Amino acid sequence: MEINQYTDIFIEESNEHLQSMNDCLLKLESEPENIELLNEIFRVSHTLKGMAATMGFEQMSKLTHQMENLLQELRSEKISIDTKIVDILFECLDNLENYIKNISELGNEGDLETEFLVDKINNILFKDEKDNTPKTKNEDDNYYINNILMQAKKDGLNAFNITITIDDNCMLKAARAFIVFNALEDYGEIIKSIPSSEDIEDEKFDNEFEVLLVTNNDNKTIYEELTSISEVSSVIIKSVIDDKLEKEKSKKENVSNNKSSDIIKGKNTKNNISNKKIGKTVRVDIERLDNLMNLVSELIIIKTRMEDIDNTNSKESMSEATEYLERITTNLHDAVMKVRMVPIERVFNRFPRMVRDLSKDLGKEIELKMIGEETEVDRTVIDEIGDPLIHLIRNSIDHGIETPSERKKNKKAPKGTLLLKAFPDGNNVVIEVQDDGNGIDIERVKEKAINNSIISTEAANQMDDNEVPELLFMPGFSTTDEITDISGRGVGLDVVKSKINSIGGIVEIETEEKKYTKFTIRIPLTLAIIQALLIKLKEEIYAIPLSSIKEITTIESNNIRKIQNKEVILYRNKTLPIVRLNKVLDIESEEDKKELIIVIVKKGEKEAGVVVDQLIGQQEIVIKSLGKYLAKIKHLAGATILGNGSISLIIDTNSLF
Repeated sequence: MEINQYTDIFIEESNEHLQSMNDCLLKLESEPENIELLNEIFRVSHTLKGMAATMGFEQMSKLTHQMENLLQELRSEKISIDTKIVDILFECLDNLENYIKNISELGNEGDLETEFLVDKINNILFKDEKDNTPKTKNEDDNYYINNILMQAKKDGLNAFNITITIDDNCMLKAARAFIVFNALEDYGEIIKSIPSSEDIEDEKFDNEFEVLLVTNNDNKTIYEELTSISEVSSVIIKSVIDDKLEKEKSKKENVSNNKSSDIIKGKNTKNNISNKKIGKTVRVDIERLDNLMNLVSELIIIKTRMEDIDNTNSKESMSEATEYLERITTNLHDAVMKVRMVPIERVFNRFPRMVRDLSKDLGKEIELKMIGEETEVDRTVIDEIGDPLIHLIRNSIDHGIETPSERKKNKKAPKGTLLLKAFPDGNNVVIEVQDDGNGIDIERVKEKAINNSIISTEAANQMDDNEVPELLFMPGFSTTDEITDISGRGVGLDVVKSKINSIGGIVEIETEEKKYTKFTIRIPLTLAIIQALLIKLKEEIYAIPLSSIKEITTIESNNIRKIQNKEVILYRNKTLPIVRLNKVLDIESEEDKKELIIVIVKKGEKEAGVVVDQLIGQQEIVIKSLGKYLAKIKHLAGATILGNGSISLIIDTNSLF
């Protein structure tokens, strides 16, 4: 059977099941008595086990099988749920996600080792038996030994399994064995022996016994020491760690080779991996596809109609057909956009677990509230927005929300609140990340900015309290003296801003010291087709996105004033900065005009008047990338092809501020 054709479906369905498991585990932690949650987690584990086994992913199948065993014991109330068990289940979830990631990128499960998790689960399952049953002489505590061997490997120590044979003519075997034990203890630590040390003391063994030794010496030194003891006829030393690793490597190679030969015969492993790389997919409501199909049918009808009109040469009929075609293409565009739209909960779903883990690590109590998860955005926007949101949430948890003791001093509830909210706003989607923590210390931000030579003392003193938080977006700026693993890491919020700007969005900060901090991200609904205003600068046509335009007006050039060498005008009782687009784009300007056309563009609360030579009109444009060689050109967000075949560059209005 050709398994590879089902890999895409397997990955997509597995991710859905794992998300369901993650949600249930988060609820289970706060509702340990809820048997329905346990049943749901069990069903997900059982489904994943069957899917993984069918696809030939043995490690996934083995881990989910072990999870099933643990969950069954919890369901039957033989074991009670506690924090330790929930943590182990979360560890299992993380490893299953890593398996899926490897399958998506490499086509196989990779080298991820989960034996330690299986041992942890076994340790819980058989805890009572181990506590109540006396140990037999052959009992081997695998969990204990594996932990020691893993630690030995980390510490750079050797672990040897040594088989010692005593001479047949030896009169006092126990005494001779005692000398061997004494000699080995000078070189390292004996972890176990077969038979047990008690049986060896009582001479309840033949001429041979085994010892597991952890040491920093090599096997040659140990061998020379043991063979120097009289009446020791033979010594066999095997490296336990190297042997175990070799077996695992061999096992994985065999599995990989078997899969390769089953899936694509006659091709090397490298080709297999590249052939099995997974593409991006979007699940679409069937009603949206039906609508799309109907519109395509309408296109075929109008095409036939226009062919008939061409034969009759009727201008009136052609005009009607063109209007009809325009309506269909507009509806088709809307339908295609809806097909590309996905709920923003795809991004939001990863945050409850992240908040739970980080708050636990930092000793904080934090409640995450999410509003507007059903808000839809373009798939490309979804892919880009995840990392900036992770950075902002980590920042709020680490720097914003205080510890329970600090919150009590500030007369706040011990549990902090982190609000994640999304809602549509015209052609944009707004995402807010708000915490009820310390807020931003305005004076400290100024002080840091001056110390880091970002601004001068004079400029800092002239800034109002609303402008100061914007300094946090400056490259390399951080208010933290110590770099942590949670947030910061020497990278500031400038990374967030540049990422948001790259998809045509903006990010703003609103804060009140000791009360709250709110980050507001405003991003376009789609990155593919937009409404734009076409303008002219000398002979060149440029496009300005309509979503960033507030209004269009004319001004008298003699009303323009200069403040700090920058042009401004008093417009509607507000100071409006003037941007001469021809100077920004290095285009020769025409003679000075008495009356200037300005397009007032906005970026959040900020506004600026952009001077243009001529207005052409509004048009729907398809955004095309400038390519990797031209991608970093300032003030340009892309290009579009006009109806006459000429190219028009799209202005990045955010860069004008």
